[in-house]
Amino acid sequence: MSFRWRALVKRLHPEGIPFPGSVVYNALSRTEIFRRHYERVARDVCRHGAARRILDIGTGPGRLLKTIRRRLPGATLVGLDISPAMAAQARANMDADGHRRRIAIVAGGADALPLADATFDCVVSTGSLHHWKDPLRGLAEIHRVLAPGGRGLIYDLVRRMPPAVCRTVRQHYGGFRLALLWLHSFEEPFLSAEEMAALGRQSALAVDGTRFVGALCCLMLRKTSPGEPAPRQKDA
Repeated sequence: MSFRWRALVKRLHPEGIPFPGSVVYNALSRTEIFRRHYERVARDVCRHGAARRILDIGTGPGRLLKTIRRRLPGATLVGLDISPAMAAQARANMDADGHRRRIAIVAGGADALPLADATFDCVVSTGSLHHWKDPLRGLAEIHRVLAPGGRGLIYDLVRRMPPAVCRTVRQHYGGFRLALLWLHSFEEPFLSAEEMAALGRQSALAVDGTRFVGALCCLMLRKTSPGEPAPRQKDA
């Protein structure tokens, strides 16, 4: 997909999932492949430390947060989604499972988080970066709400997976699903792993690298602590 075509797709593509798509996505999120996806990401989030306050941007039906809660039962968890219909669906899921008082759901976009400064130890986003209309503003907001030393973990599909990752995905999910992911890249404005890292380097966050978690590329970001040199800004 050329840069111009991706820019056009990004401009036309909705940033959130409106009704009735929210109902369909919620149903899909109950399937085995989604459950395995949430478990894999939750394990990786915990790999970076037992954060006490976690924000999930683009939380969808909120099932990742429920999976994280099983691993970090004492953490304060907040899910945010730009789609009011999707946020309402996530709240309904929390009510149904008795998590409403433990996991807060708010409606809002990545570029204007309705949350206080330095509130979270970890900010997670899974599969939503390529939807953000202003990703640099989104990263600036992540920097704002992170406490010093806090981490940002941005997971997304990318246009080109390394051959070794393709083999692992094929082994775990089958060649058919791998082909679907490849076809999906033609209709979604995904970045490459290198572009994700370059985007991070344009922000005030330190970039600790990228790594693959299943089919997802994780951009690992960190808000520097007082006294630690701020990351050098680089041109786009």
